[in-house]
Amino acid sequence: MPKAVLSVDFDSARNAMVEDQIKHRGIFDKAVLRALLQVPRHLFVEPEFLSRAYSDSALPIKEKQTISQPYIVALMTQSAMLKADHRVLEIGTGSAYQAAVLAEIVKEVYTIEIVESLAQTARDRLRKLKYKNVTVRHGDGYLGWQEKSPFDAILITAAAPKIPQLLIDQLKVGGRMVLPLGESRGSQDLMVLTKLKDGSLKEEFIAAVLFVPMTGEIRQ
Repeated sequence: MPKAVLSVDFDSARNAMVEDQIKHRGIFDKAVLRALLQVPRHLFVEPEFLSRAYSDSALPIKEKQTISQPYIVALMTQSAMLKADHRVLEIGTGSAYQAAVLAEIVKEVYTIEIVESLAQTARDRLRKLKYKNVTVRHGDGYLGWQEKSPFDAILITAAAPKIPQLLIDQLKVGGRMVLPLGESRGSQDLMVLTKLKDGSLKEEFIAAVLFVPMTGEIRQ
């Protein structure tokens, strides 16, 4: 017997996600809401999780990584206070869902993934979806992307045990870094760091979150 074809109205599910999970929890940025309505999250999840593509939860992807909960993607994106002409760096491409959301809002997105197979899958997926303003690099995000800096915003989508100074150096004055800060065991603090004129940081706590750990040189 052939396997039953999964029948899901993804457009309705995506609209419901934005209304029920995102707007009702304080996300008000119109560009962020519009981006979440545009990006087909079901094309970024693993096939066995298609029926949960628009659920209020993170989902497993390959290499023991996750695609973040839609609300957290929205919260991080809104917290970056993005504008249409911005250049943004993302650390931890993963499924590329966050990169696609960013690409709907800003001019240029540069995203780095430390796991080569995930980087290649993300590159292929974004190309297929015709996101021409996203560039994917395989490498250690802790080192940043010096030749494309300075960035208007930097989003880190894995738990960092400390503030990465190399990335702060690649942030514009007035730019914002959004990251989960803390050890990988237990929850972390989702923080927004704004770079001031003297190079110091204004720190703002947003929420308690739970992310997979950032790996690579930052752990040394």
